[in-house]
Amino acid sequence: MINLSQLNNMDFEPVWIDDIDMAIAIKYFALFSKKDGETIIVLTPLHIKAALEYLSKVDVAYEIYLTDEISFERLLNKFLEIRTEKSMAKEENTEMSIDTDEEELELKEFLQTNQDLLNSEDAAPVIKLVNSIFYQAIKKDASDIHIEVHEKKGEIRFRIDGALNKYMDLDKKITQLAISRIKVISSLDISEKRVPQDGRTQVTIASKKLDIRVSILPTYYGERVVMRILMESSDIPSMAELGFKKDLMDKVYPLLEHSHGMILVTGPTGSGKSTTLHSFLQQVTSPNLNIITVEDPVEYNAENINQVQTNAKVDLTFASALRSILRQDPDVVMIGEMRDKETAHIGVQAALTGHLVFSTLHTNTSTGAITRLVDMGVEEFLISSSLLGVLSQRLVRKLCAHCKSIDLDGGFYKTKLNIDKKIETHKAVGCNQCHFTGYSGRVAIGELFVVDEDVKKFIKKDQEESELRNFMRKRGMVTIQDRLVDLIIEGTTSFTEALRIGIH
Repeated sequence: MINLSQLNNMDFEPVWIDDIDMAIAIKYFALFSKKDGETIIVLTPLHIKAALEYLSKVDVAYEIYLTDEISFERLLNKFLEIRTEKSMAKEENTEMSIDTDEEELELKEFLQTNQDLLNSEDAAPVIKLVNSIFYQAIKKDASDIHIEVHEKKGEIRFRIDGALNKYMDLDKKITQLAISRIKVISSLDISEKRVPQDGRTQVTIASKKLDIRVSILPTYYGERVVMRILMESSDIPSMAELGFKKDLMDKVYPLLEHSHGMILVTGPTGSGKSTTLHSFLQQVTSPNLNIITVEDPVEYNAENINQVQTNAKVDLTFASALRSILRQDPDVVMIGEMRDKETAHIGVQAALTGHLVFSTLHTNTSTGAITRLVDMGVEEFLISSSLLGVLSQRLVRKLCAHCKSIDLDGGFYKTKLNIDKKIETHKAVGCNQCHFTGYSGRVAIGELFVVDEDVKKFIKKDQEESELRNFMRKRGMVTIQDRLVDLIIEGTTSFTEALRIGIH
């Protein structure tokens, strides 16, 4: 039995040795790196037998170390990228032996919209590749998959916890084949590469069905694909699961019990507004209520509500769909987004005529929703009569519990945010557990602006937003910035993340 030293939880850098056929070394999982300036060989217990057999046949005299699976996989991906770049450099002026048109025809023959992706043993290699991309994205809890084509290569990235992380590089032509495969399973035109296309597909992984929204955009070097992985209604989290504090939920839930009025959720793109709206719907849903939504697109496939997707091609806009919905005797109406004056007016009228209306607005603060509605042409007295409350929210990345460390350089921000200098704050580091990002998971934070009688009087005076905000703070409204400071003091997040989210 050979006793090898362990080097775990490492971010190895690859060492390419020209005297060795590195393609064969990679094939047998014998990888080269550096330790204290010296070249070493890195193996993994999973493939140690094949690696040692290979090393016994080559003339190398480097020290051998074992590492964990995650560290080894990261190093292996780096070697595969180097190999791809080197092969592209050699073949830059030569044609690859892949007939793209022939491959695309073969892909059509393999079209099985609802096949289980784990049972594709006899499928063509490009199909296995696409299946693997889906599988890895689900395994890593990614919300989006990005496939891009650059001048000499393709690239796959996953959005995890709101941040894009590179997954792998691909040969440019193989990337184009993968994009063609995605077009086929999304019922899009594989011959059309000049205009944007939007589609949808459903895949099954380990007996679990997933809806995937596909967007294809032509760019200078070829098409790029973004796929959003959508949730089923059973996966829609509650407000508590999203991470909202109990004091905020205790004020939101009474608003949801109203029979009529309007509740808005605001925040920038990617702040979780749609998820919160759907958690509201799951909270109020009941066999006695008729709940209808109009969305662009339908992001959550919820069984217990009626969902309408807008379609500009047939003039099914938010406004036109909303007018029809109000003739369907709804109790609760959810409008995906108030984008224009007409939608805002119909939404307000619906709230005034006995319907509970949920919607989103693109504003950075809860109090800013008043100004935005006024800018859209809604009179102040209608706003004060219809609006129940506005929740402004953000999604904040949580520091990885395995590697976060004490932040010794946060004195400036502690002074700025009135944090006691004796309180220990933390910063991101990076390890295997968090894919070397320093963060793992996200938590939702929010500020709730409740419209009561005093606020209605204030709104009717046509005051500036800053004055309204000061008025609400004096009355005890906890702001986004207050929530971020609390998370920093708790050690949940860092100053860096708080700055990214919106500390001023």
